[in-house]
Formats: sequence, C-alpha cells, structure tokens
Amino acid sequence: MKVDASIIFQFLKNISANNNREWFKAHYADYEKARLQFEVLLSTIIAHISQFDETIKGIRAEDCTYRIYRDLRFSSDKTPYKTHFGGYINAKGKKSNWCGYYVHIQPGNCMLGGGSLCWPANILKAVRQSIFDNIEEYVSIVEDPEFKRYFPIVGEDFIKSAPKGFPKDFSYLSYLRCRQYTCTYNVLDDFFFRADAVEEIVKVFRQFKRFADFINYTVADFE
Repeated sequence: MKVDASIIFQFLKNISANNNREWFKAHYADYEKARLQFEVLLSTIIAHISQFDETIKGIRAEDCTYRIYRDLRFSSDKTPYKTHFGGYINAKGKKSNWCGYYVHIQPGNCMLGGGSLCWPANILKAVRQSIFDNIEEYVSIVEDPEFKRYFPIVGEDFIKSAPKGFPKDFSYLSYLRCRQYTCTYNVLDDFFFRADAVEEIVKVFRQFKRFADFINYTVADFE
C-alpha cells in the first residue's frame, strides 16, 4: 500500500486549527485515515531497516505509534490532542531505555532520529563511562562525515561542567555533558512527499544505528 502523505499532513493541519473534542469527534474518520497512512509508512520503514537491524524484525507499526491524546494532568496547556504523529521503532518497546529509531511528522517541524530520554542516573553514568573508556571508537562514529551529514549535534539538555567523577580537562568533555543521548535530523514537510523518501530514511537510520549500537551495548546490562 502506497503512503499518501497529503492525508497525514492535512489532518494534522486541521487538528492544529481545531484542537477540541467536538471537532475531533466529528472528524474521527479523518483521524483514522491519517493514522492508517502513518502506520503504513512505519511498516514500510520497519521492513527496510530490519534488513540491517535484525532486532526489529516482527515489530508492528501499531506498537510503535504514540497516542494522539495528550496527557493533561501536569500541563498548563489543556488542548486535548497532539498536533503530530510520532513513531518509535524500538526492539525493546516504546518505554524501554534502549535506543530506537524515531519518526516525527508535524507540519513545519518534521524530523527523523532516535536515542533515549530520561535515563535513570545509573544508566546515564554507565553510558558516560563507556564513552570515556572507549572515546576513540565513539569519536569514529559521531565525527564521521557521513554521520555528521545528518547528525551534526549529538545529545541535548547539556550540563555546564564535567559530570561528577569525570576530569574537567577531558578533551571530549562535550560528549559527556548531555543528559539525553539523542540524534535529530530535521527535514522539510515535502521530504515525505518525495518518491525516494523511504530510501532517504533508510540512509539516515543506517547512520543512526552505528550510534545506537554503541549506546545499547551498555544499556543492555540494565535490561
């Protein structure tokens, strides 16, 4: 089944302009059509990347897709629905600490990438230690021009100084200062309308896998 990206983008534009329960109820069929198209896209991506990452063989798109309903319990923003579709292709599940592949479609804010967020302190410390102990291998991945073509910046939410227990004069201190080990490749909306979109996504995720393999080698000790 061929993906019709226009159905996805049109629904997301509409829900952004009409983010209320009455509109959503009246247009639920439109949501279902858009969700199906997104899951078709994820299924296609899974089929392709499972050729070089056997850990995700057999994963279903519907298990990778996040709910459109927002969690309003601790948010001052009470709009009930997300204005994007997100899919996290993860061998250990969406809630795992394992690094996985992420697809995000949101008009004006689309991206590909992956990684792990909100690790407990023991995993974060272990990953930093692994990078410190194997810095040449890590640098060979994240500073490779082919990798940097998509991911010029690795990580987010950086602390200001050296993490506790690591030397302040470490040459690659920036690689230890991030709290979230993620990679992000921003793309324009029309990226998903291209005939070679899936082919390009595969290229991005081939590069990301190198990073994920390094990180998951350590995370596996905690799974």
